[in-house]
Amino acid sequence: MTTKPLSGQVALVTGASRGIGKGIAVQLGEAGATVYVTGRPPAKQEGISQSLNLPTLEQTAQEITKREVRKLFERIAKEQNGRLDILVNNAYSAVTTVTNGANAKFYEEDPAVFDAVNNVGLTNHYICSVYAARLMVPRKKGFIVTLTSEGGIAPLFGVAYCVGKSACNRMAADMAHDLIDSNICSVSLCPGAVKTELIMKVATDTMRNRFQAGETIEFSGKCVVALAADPKLMDKTGHILNTTDLAKEYDLFDEDGTQPHSEIITKYHDYLQSTNEVRAPKKE
Repeated sequence: MTTKPLSGQVALVTGASRGIGKGIAVQLGEAGATVYVTGRPPAKQEGISQSLNLPTLEQTAQEITKREVRKLFERIAKEQNGRLDILVNNAYSAVTTVTNGANAKFYEEDPAVFDAVNNVGLTNHYICSVYAARLMVPRKKGFIVTLTSEGGIAPLFGVAYCVGKSACNRMAADMAHDLIDSNICSVSLCPGAVKTELIMKVATDTMRNRFQAGETIEFSGKCVVALAADPKLMDKTGHILNTTDLAKEYDLFDEDGTQPHSEIITKYHDYLQSTNEVRAPKKE
């Protein structure tokens, strides 16, 4: 019997009721991890429990909020004897907001858009990372993945969106400095265009054409599994990683047999390499 690469590990994926988070949860579960998920209330979960069909899945059926984060991590600590190996910060609540304002100048939008875009997609990532690190540091082991996007390195979907994604990259890198001595890896992961259920529903025709040719929701999950199983994972701590490069490095293929390719990643490849070199911590 073949041992699954993440057998015995415990993971939490936020925002996993659909889209990229759901795909990551599926891949982690298939790799043998016990997976906790957060998401929309049960009526909006779109059948995640049934569609995952994984005995390793533990469902936390709630929209995670500041007040609920502590209780969620207390639950994981109690049920898993203080163990959490992987945190995937993926929760995001502003897809409709950013697509509706994709062509607007920042000064044409209500200033409240900034909080609408970044409260869940940035602030919540920070809070979850704090509680995850408190479980990981005593064990001297862990992996924190913060989902970002091409908007973190190039103009995309407006200023509020790009600032938030840039901040995700910086947060992951700076957390890596605090965590390196505890053997905990922190990275940001940048997929290319992903044909999620929601983006295909709300996107404009032009935008939909681009995303239709994009990655499936599970490809980022394949990347997370490959990283988590890599014995040299700590070499990547603090880095902005992308699915285009990871596909080549780990020989990963999407459901249609292709490897993702991003024109933005190709254009900014030198920038990413130099940024990773400057920001990533070096263990003394």
